[in-house]
Amino acid sequence: MSHLPPLPASLKPIQHYLKTANEHDKRDPVVSYYCQLYALQNGMEVDKKSKEARTFLFALMDYLEKFKTDHSDNDAITSEVVGQAHMENYALKVFLFADNEDRAGRFNKNVVKSFYTAGMLFDVLGCFGEISEDIQKNRKYAKWKAAYIHKCLKNGETPVPGPLGGEDGEEGLSPADNLQPGPSYPANNLPTPSNQQPQVGAFAPPTTPQDPPQIPQQPSPSQSFVPQQPAPSQSYHQPQPAAAASWTPPQNAKSVRLTAEQYQKAMKLCKYAGSALQYEDSETAVTNLTKALKLLTTGKET
Repeated sequence: MSHLPPLPASLKPIQHYLKTANEHDKRDPVVSYYCQLYALQNGMEVDKKSKEARTFLFALMDYLEKFKTDHSDNDAITSEVVGQAHMENYALKVFLFADNEDRAGRFNKNVVKSFYTAGMLFDVLGCFGEISEDIQKNRKYAKWKAAYIHKCLKNGETPVPGPLGGEDGEEGLSPADNLQPGPSYPANNLPTPSNQQPQVGAFAPPTTPQDPPQIPQQPSPSQSFVPQQPAPSQSYHQPQPAAAASWTPPQNAKSVRLTAEQYQKAMKLCKYAGSALQYEDSETAVTNLTKALKLLTTGKET
């Protein structure tokens, strides 16, 4: 990436995320931004002491700060909620494209590339906190499929469509967590998710969502979302809205003035309830919705 110095050998573990960012630099700058943000977060954990690593990471940090400033009108950059929905939607569409190609028996480098990229993008969702269980399973499946199909094509073998030996595709196979990063293919072989309308394969992994999440409607200027502050170990984590300092939370129907953080908490509780409903767990859904309702009407969480 031209705006960065050469990547030091000590930071090689983040190379694949930077490559994915570079591939999306023109096609989807939001995806590129979060891939680089995730690379920065991981790079700080891998090596933040050596001179070469610090030079690279500071350059990356400066670039991301400038990018955030230049795109302050983009809610996917300034709002954690919108950004996470954008990334989940994109990652799942890439994954579903690869899954359908796989189950149709259309094995080629493009399928490998798509599974591999989906696995990288599922990793990047770690920018927004803990990854859900269904995303973790899809990530593991995508990385395993990329390595498996690549190995079969390399050895002149015909891959078996879908999972092998069981629902999760793991029986008799090495754990996906132990697989090495997959091969690298030209970016122009990767499908453009925004132009795809994939449907889940008939035998998709049990945790594959039926429909990717939709990006929420953009909030009005008077209701811009303010992400929660990151933990001390996650400095330079969440993007902040440019006009957050001048924003005054509106009163709700019962004249209770809520803070931006309380609105954010209520949104997450509703999101947890939605996830529970996908698993037909009505008890957990009701519990989270009740907490959200109480928070919105009283300003109290308990």
